[in-house]
Amino acid sequence: MIEGATWYTCSNRGWGCNWLVREDAPAGKCFSCRLTRRQPDSNDTIALEKLGKTEEAKRRLILQLGELGLPIVPWDVKKGGLGFDLVSSLSTGERVVIGHANGIITIDLAESLDDRREALRVRLGEPYRTMLGHLRHEVGHYFQNVLLPDDAAWDRCRALFGDERASYQDAIARHYSRGAPEGWSESFISEYATMHPWEDFAETFAHYLHITGTLQTAAAIGIHLDAGVTNRDTDVEPLESYRDEPIQRLLTDWDWMSQAFNRINRSMGSADLYPFELVGPVRHKLAFVHDIVTKAPLTLPEQIALALPRDMERT
Repeated sequence: MIEGATWYTCSNRGWGCNWLVREDAPAGKCFSCRLTRRQPDSNDTIALEKLGKTEEAKRRLILQLGELGLPIVPWDVKKGGLGFDLVSSLSTGERVVIGHANGIITIDLAESLDDRREALRVRLGEPYRTMLGHLRHEVGHYFQNVLLPDDAAWDRCRALFGDERASYQDAIARHYSRGAPEGWSESFISEYATMHPWEDFAETFAHYLHITGTLQTAAAIGIHLDAGVTNRDTDVEPLESYRDEPIQRLLTDWDWMSQAFNRINRSMGSADLYPFELVGPVRHKLAFVHDIVTKAPLTLPEQIALALPRDMERT
């Protein structure tokens, strides 16, 4: 019993879900699992194993979106609402294209295999590729439509990212035949972001989630940098929420903390945790994302606030 309501474990607990379901929920699945529109057949045990790993990443995403106060309307409640098709190209033999269309995010479960995902990362020349990264990028496409309510907001967005009404198919053909333009790193967070204004926004949104999520974790476990180490007047103390803080505070904290995290990774012989450079134009784009996110109605959906087990790892 929680706050007068009876809650049960999610019916998908057998393959790893640790969220709860209120007794009057429309199904025996938790809020995150109900957002999954399509998944492998119940007899496809190999694909379902991959699904478990991807659903864990999705729960992290949904929890972070809820804590940021971003509105989540499920696909089965409203046309164009958020939903996920989680299918495996290895199991079905079908071509699965990771992407977003009309609120539905499609993810290829085959990429939960480290060797397959790493091979794709190397072949595409990407410094970073994870399942959570895919989810954060694709949900950026969804929220671009949700968080820009009027023409004035779209005009501000286009001034930074470009006109998204430009042909996407032409942009794809150009990008994969010519690659990113020379000097791309002076204005974009990644080569992929140069392909089309939609992708630039989604990449920037994903990095906003990377940054805020990692700083939240650092704050939750008490990581900070002493002023004596950074030669600053004050310690660098990350916050669990930057909703009421200017973008400058967020990015300054991240500059210092990401340097520290990169050094820790190097000491283990690993690649940098955050192998990206936040140049001036990218910072302006992140400021825009910060603005529209923090101006969104602050509503932590009850399904998220109460559907978590009390000992759940929050990040």
